[in-house]
Amino acid sequence: MARRASFAAEPMSKLAAWSGRLGLFAFAVAALSVVILRSGLLEIVPALATFAAALVFAALAILLAFASFIVIWRQGLSGLGYSLLGLLLGLLLLSYPSYLGYRASKLPAINDITTDPANPPRFDVLTRLRPRDRIAYPGNATAERQRAAYPDIVPLQLDVPPKTAYDIALAIATKRKWLLVDSNPPAASRRDGSIEAVARTPIMGFRDDVVIRISPLGQGTRVDLRSASRYGTHDFGANAARLRALLEDIDAAANSAPEPRAEAPKKETPPPKRQPANRR
Repeated sequence: MARRASFAAEPMSKLAAWSGRLGLFAFAVAALSVVILRSGLLEIVPALATFAAALVFAALAILLAFASFIVIWRQGLSGLGYSLLGLLLGLLLLSYPSYLGYRASKLPAINDITTDPANPPRFDVLTRLRPRDRIAYPGNATAERQRAAYPDIVPLQLDVPPKTAYDIALAIATKRKWLLVDSNPPAASRRDGSIEAVARTPIMGFRDDVVIRISPLGQGTRVDLRSASRYGTHDFGANAARLRALLEDIDAAANSAPEPRAEAPKKETPPPKRQPANRR
């Protein structure tokens, strides 16, 4: 009677096992930090510290993965799947800050962008939400850096009435699901219209404040924008990208808007003819 050959299971590489565990742990910590940031459960500093800890665990997972590759190759141990898991998760988590670091090296360290640096739109209601040192426009140094990096961020001139431009801008802000905190349409008693809103960055959910100013310009309208980050010294180009897209959307919507109809002059009703008096 033939015996069945029994094969002992190959021992697992401890380095591979720890690489996979650290990768999963890093991913969970990163997800938790994003939830904290987007929900506002904690202040931004501890939330960012949590995300930084996730990046440290991700780097350790990558180092252990490479070390386990060598051990598995030399000793014939199992655990290659855990090594690949730790490597992929670690690279996935580190790719986002690496991308931001690359953008930071190519763009100026500014966090307040406007179409009118000489007279930027002012925050009114949003001053209550912004840090005290982030209410006023930074000044000429920021303006010069902006002109050099983003020369296309300029005021928008439209051939539509101010009220039409205001309605278009308000509709676009609403469509983008920005948090509207204040809106004042242009009126005779208030020359300029304004819209204040809070936008969120796609991944981390950082809050950036946006103000739109609608001003009459001859027979048309001038639109000025401002987008400023609440925290950090570098916005990685997020505010400029937001204003550029907003300018394009407003311009496209204004060009396709129906022309206002001129009111037809009212016809004067002629006075009734007097009937001649009967003379007897």
